[in-house]
Amino acid sequence: MVKRVIIRIDEEKCNGCGLCIPGCAEGALQIIDGKARLVREALCDGLGACLGECPQGALYLEEAEVEAFDPELVTALHSEKQVKARGTVQEETEPAAGGFEGGCPGLCSFSLGSAQVERKQTTFAEDVGDGQAVPQPELRNWPVQLALISPKASFLKGAHLLLCADCVPFAFAGFHQELLQGRVAAVACPKLDDAGQHVEKLAAILRANDIAGITVARMEVPCCGGLVRMAEIASAMAGVTLPISDIVITIGGEAQARKTPDTGR
Repeated sequence: MVKRVIIRIDEEKCNGCGLCIPGCAEGALQIIDGKARLVREALCDGLGACLGECPQGALYLEEAEVEAFDPELVTALHSEKQVKARGTVQEETEPAAGGFEGGCPGLCSFSLGSAQVERKQTTFAEDVGDGQAVPQPELRNWPVQLALISPKASFLKGAHLLLCADCVPFAFAGFHQELLQGRVAAVACPKLDDAGQHVEKLAAILRANDIAGITVARMEVPCCGGLVRMAEIASAMAGVTLPISDIVITIGGEAQARKTPDTGR
């Protein structure tokens, strides 16, 4: 045990928004039971890089008798995360005609061609009857969950990425036509997911593909702001400069566009 400065969290102020998670490069913070927690003292370097990310002012530095900072533990933690991430990323495969032979369909990376979209639309039209307007589906990639997308997926080459919060398609009626059209979907939740792993995956995607830009589609709730921060950090990690647009969807279903400055190094 040594006397040094370490991060502390005021649980009464913390609302579990998760904005502090990407700001901690060491991975010392996690959202547990709806609150930010210091998972181990030895992972915190005490520099306070996460302080400015908290909109509630729940983070502060305190001098105390705690475990010494252990850089080797940080390295081991990141290595473990990378191994787990590689375990979920499969080599890109094309599904066999009419099915998903050879593997789990959730892990098969492929583009949705116009024939598949037309077939889905025709089936839906038969269900609802003639004479009714049928919305055009705009999904062009699978999988859509960021954690499952392989950086090697062919649909990422030169694509414009839609980094989308889980709740947006439910709240925004024009999701397919106004947000998804012409973009590759990558779905994530900055509060419930592992934000650190998402940042690493996003950085890998940006390094491996000539991504044209990122549109962040998020809800108006504070925790969703973490998606913008994830995109900014991932861009800096990947060493790329690209436009990032921020679209906020209100709980009432209205879209409010904001422009985030280009980022990168």
